[in-house]
This record gives sequence, C-alpha cells and structure tokens, in this order.
Amino acid sequence: MIQPLGVILAGGQATRMGGGDKALLPLGAGTILSHVIDRLEPQVGGVALNANGDAARFAGIDLPVIADSIAGFAGPLSGVLAGMDWAAQRGASHIVTAAADTPFFPCDLVPQLMLAAENAGADLALATSPSGRQPTFGLWPVALREDLRLALQGGLRKVVLWTEKHRAGYAEFADDAAFFNVNTPDDLVKAQAML
Repeated sequence: MIQPLGVILAGGQATRMGGGDKALLPLGAGTILSHVIDRLEPQVGGVALNANGDAARFAGIDLPVIADSIAGFAGPLSGVLAGMDWAAQRGASHIVTAAADTPFFPCDLVPQLMLAAENAGADLALATSPSGRQPTFGLWPVALREDLRLALQGGLRKVVLWTEKHRAGYAEFADDAAFFNVNTPDDLVKAQAML
C-alpha cells in the first residue's frame, strides 16, 4: 500500500464549545488544529481539512479545505466521504482521518493502522484504545466511496454501523489520553495542562 493521504475532520458544529471553530482555539504556542497538523503531516502523503461553511476562515492554514458533499451536517462519515472524493482526484488508494479536536493522537497512528489492515487482510482499519473504538481515526479505502455515498444518502450516520459491513482491522493503542478531544471550555483547560 502506498502512503495514504490525510484528512482532518473539522466538519462539526462545536455546539458544546458554543459554536464556531474549536480547532482554531489557541493551545500552547499554536492552535488545536496546528497540533493536529503537526502530528498528521509527517505520517501521510498530503493533508486536507474537511470543514463546512466559508473556507476563507482557514486562509491562514496552508491546506486545501474540502466540504461535505452530503448536506445537513451528516457526521464524521460525511467528512470521510469528502476525503475519499478528494483523494480519488489525486489517484490515492486510501485516506487516514484524524479529528480536528484531538491534538495528542499517536505519532505512529498511520503505520499502526496500515499494519492492522494488513494483519486482518482488510483495506479498512480503525483505532481503538482502552475506552473503546476511536471511529474518527481510521484508514479508509477510496474504492469504498460509492458504497459509503449510498449509505449516507440512505440516512446512515453511525461510523460503526458502516464499518461493520466491511472487513476491518483494529489498531490498538494503550493510551486513552492520546485520544483526548477538546469538546468544552473545561477540556481546553485540561489540554493546556497536558501540553
């Protein structure tokens, strides 16, 4: 498998943070998003940001911004599909997704996902930690994009319900803190302390 492309999922509405782009909130010397980019970029062949609304608000970030093609904030799978479509235009066979609000995810996420897929004889792999599956951190084959599009058009929203229809590998990570995500103002305080 050639090196996948990376897609950062920032298509949600951040309602628990009071709306807006929580990925752009300051964290340490940068933003939550800059930490995510710094972790993902070295592991993939290129990175795009999945976000909805006016892309100009990300003008300071040197990444392509791709919007969901399924209307109505259809959840992370819609961002996965947008990433697959973007990757298909570049001739890539796979994407790896990471959540835009999870700044401490593993620096070996991509190789571990690729290894999990290989060991399972699968094209798809998801991250897990002691607290369970981490469905926004996955390796996704571009070849499944039409299957995913049909599922989303049919109303499916849960990542696990779609992945269970396909053979998937699971990359197990021992540290739950690696998948700590910033959903509330209190979480942002915790993230500052974790730095």
